Amino acid sequence: MTNDIFVCFLKKQYNYLNMKKILLVSIFLLSVQLSFSQNYKLHSVYMYSFTRYILWPDAYNQGDFEILVLGDSPILEELKTMAQAKKVGERPIKITKISNPSDIRKCSMLFVPTSKSGKIDEILAKVGTQSILVITEDVGLGAKGSNINFIVKDGKLVFELNQGSINKQSLKVSSELSRLAILI
Repeated sequence: MTNDIFVCFLKKQYNYLNMKKILLVSIFLLSVQLSFSQNYKLHSVYMYSFTRYILWPDAYNQGDFEILVLGDSPILEELKTMAQAKKVGERPIKITKISNPSDIRKCSMLFVPTSKSGKIDEILAKVGTQSILVITEDVGLGAKGSNINFIVKDGKLVFELNQGSINKQSLKVSSELSRLAILI
């Protein structure tokens, strides 16, 4: 009889420990998910702020301020939410998802998520010298030719700015934005 009670107690303790582990893993996964979601909210805030500190040529200052997003990314929803509430000057913001680098066309910004980073050479070739602000989010892409590249440094979202590629695209960056960036 005592063995039965002991075995029952061990099973309950074992189940309690398993439940505790499952709960901790669930909380961790939820916090990771929330941090990614919050991170993309911060991405969209940065991207909107860039519109105040970057000047596009006159030919790019007409019609909607269009942001293309290459492929699937959690940033799509954040950008759509931002676009409903904000404008660039008097221009409405339009968010468009494209599937392939061949779909890149005249727009104001192009966001390239990590999942499409492997196509950066093809993307930059398609953009060429068009005045499209190319924004990426993978280590090393700023040096490869992206105009602005988001990275995490010391646990914080920061951005690199490639002045050479900005100049190639005939974009003008204010000194205030340059001071906030990691210059490449």
